[in-house]
Amino acid sequence: MVNTASAANTALALQSMKHTLSVLVEDEAGVLTRIAGLFARRGFNIESLAVGPAEKSGVSRITMVVPGDDAVIEQLTKQLYKLINVIKVNDITDVPCVERELMLLKVNATSANRSEIIEFAQIFRARVVDVAEDSLTLEVVGDPGKMVAIVQVLNRFGLREIARTGKIALPRESGVNTEYLKSLERKFQ
Repeated sequence: MVNTASAANTALALQSMKHTLSVLVEDEAGVLTRIAGLFARRGFNIESLAVGPAEKSGVSRITMVVPGDDAVIEQLTKQLYKLINVIKVNDITDVPCVERELMLLKVNATSANRSEIIEFAQIFRARVVDVAEDSLTLEVVGDPGKMVAIVQVLNRFGLREIARTGKIALPRESGVNTEYLKSLERKFQ
């Protein structure tokens, strides 16, 4: 007899394990469709997806965040390599990386709270990119944690719309793990 609570906890744990994959592909029509189809056929979700030209002409970099354990990611990596236009697949989850996202937020803003919203924007180094009579649109660039934090802070004013890119990431050549340095900094404060 299978313990359903245990099975549910295991399923939740697998869903919460997120891997960041950096995939170099030939820049040809249909490549992204084939990759998305591969994931869909196997019943896996892509939580975040960003595609753009890479450092070499004719090559694109796809950065995707995918839930799953190490065995699942290993299997997906093998399947990706079977696709004709895939050049290289890297799981950069545990590699020190520079990670960024771009987000646009449209926030309710009255004359009474507009300056407070702008102050919060400055704290997060966000830029005001549009001003309307009853709203402000902000542009925020940073790591995924920063995106979550500013949404939490501005939520009390009322968020009308959010548009967010997927995460992009490149390994740090220095190898310095900034998350580790931040944890040390907090420890000694």
